[in-house]
Amino acid sequence: MCQCNCEEPKSNEALELEKVYVKYEGKKGALIPVLQAAQDIYGYLPAEVLKDISARLRIPVSKIYGVVTFYAQFHLNPRGRNIVRVCLGTACHVRGGAKIAEAVTKAIGIKDGETTEDLRYTFESVACLGACGLAPVMMVNDETHGRLTPDKIAALLEKYE
Repeated sequence: MCQCNCEEPKSNEALELEKVYVKYEGKKGALIPVLQAAQDIYGYLPAEVLKDISARLRIPVSKIYGVVTFYAQFHLNPRGRNIVRVCLGTACHVRGGAKIAEAVTKAIGIKDGETTEDLRYTFESVACLGACGLAPVMMVNDETHGRLTPDKIAALLEKYE
C-alpha cells in the first residue's frame, strides 16, 4: 500500500501468481508446485514472493527457505538469460572439462555459480550432462555443444544475446 492507503496496482507477475494460488487453494502438497510456478513467473524466487507464498499457503517462511535451499531447481537470485553449464563429470574431466570452464570464465568474466551484472549469462558447472561421447561438453540453455576446445568458447558464447 502507498502512503495514501490506496492499493497500488499489482504487477503482471503478481496477477499471474494470484492465478496459481487459486489453482492450488486448499490442496495438500501445493508448496513445490507453487514455488515452481512462482519461479517460472519471476525467473527466480525473490524474498518478497517467498513471504507472500508463506502468507497465502500458511507455511512458515523458514520452512519455505528450507525447501528452496534443499532443491537445486530453485534460485534465490536473478539468473541470466543464458544459462551456461559446463560438464565436469569423469569423461569431460579426462578430456579437458576444467579448461573449458576456465575458458568460459575468461570469455564472460564470471566464475562458476555467478551471473553477469547485465543478466546475460549465468555460469554453472555440473556433474554430468549425459553426453559423454561428445566430451568435453557444455550446454547453453537447451543447446548442447560437444567436442569443445578452449579456443572455441568465446565465439560460441558471443552468439547468445
